[in-house]
Amino acid sequence: MFKNLNPSALGVTGHQSEIIELALTNNFGGLDLNVVEFATRARLKGVPYARRLIDSAKIKLGSFGLPLEIEADEEMYAKDMKKLPDYAQAAVAAGCARCVAMVAPAGDARPYHENFELHKRRYQEIGKVLGDASIQLGIGFSAAENLRKDHAFQFIHDLDALLLLVNMLELPNVGALVDVWEIYACGGSLDNIRKIPPEKIIAVNLADMPASVPQAELEEKHRLLPGSENGKIDSTTLLVFLKSIGYEGPVTPRPSRTAFQTRRRDLVIKQASDAFDRVWKAAGLTIEKRFVPSAAAMDFQGDFTM
Repeated sequence: MFKNLNPSALGVTGHQSEIIELALTNNFGGLDLNVVEFATRARLKGVPYARRLIDSAKIKLGSFGLPLEIEADEEMYAKDMKKLPDYAQAAVAAGCARCVAMVAPAGDARPYHENFELHKRRYQEIGKVLGDASIQLGIGFSAAENLRKDHAFQFIHDLDALLLLVNMLELPNVGALVDVWEIYACGGSLDNIRKIPPEKIIAVNLADMPASVPQAELEEKHRLLPGSENGKIDSTTLLVFLKSIGYEGPVTPRPSRTAFQTRRRDLVIKQASDAFDRVWKAAGLTIEKRFVPSAAAMDFQGDFTM
């Protein structure tokens, strides 16, 4: 497994070259891919040009977000599905073999059983397209109770319901996006994670949780940096477990943006990296020191933003 950066999750933006430089400077072994921008770049200037910074940096790619809205109307969904094979091929060309998606925990359009059938049908279609390109799909859920308020219908918001959906798809390339914060927020623990078949753990997100906040009052703002003081989640033990089962995928810090006291992107990424490194080292894992190419080698001009 490798230490992975999702800059947008931390509220960080910038040219691709700038983000890669920050990732390498802070010893991240991987970086999430914006597949839509990569596909556009590859179409306009070719795959070698689109890959040049990734190749120069020798950085792994963690995952890319599913580039369509799962609950869109049929016309929009059909339109987006036509584009999915091209995006899948772009991800393969970039060297990214994992896709992640989130299930909305509530809505106003469909009762639970209808929504479940919709998600089952569409994720089967999506999973098959991605599987044809040898891409794994990890599906995640949101557990915070406030996200379900003021909606007519609740939907999947805990691990058991998510795994039921995943198992009913019966696709070998589809599993779970394991976000340890969400699992604790729905009343779960590391024991629940241990019960997930290893091959169904597609990607992992880490954040801590304040022990003093009751479960019913948890919100996204309570996503803390891993290993926070007075935190509830034992990230170190989780990392030890992931190592023991041979997990080789990305592990990404996903604290709330409110966890940072600065908006300077270099300090935000450094703070996230430092916190992550403490639990990583405590788990007996090695932090790979990364070589940061020079500006000339990275070709800093004319990049897309991330």
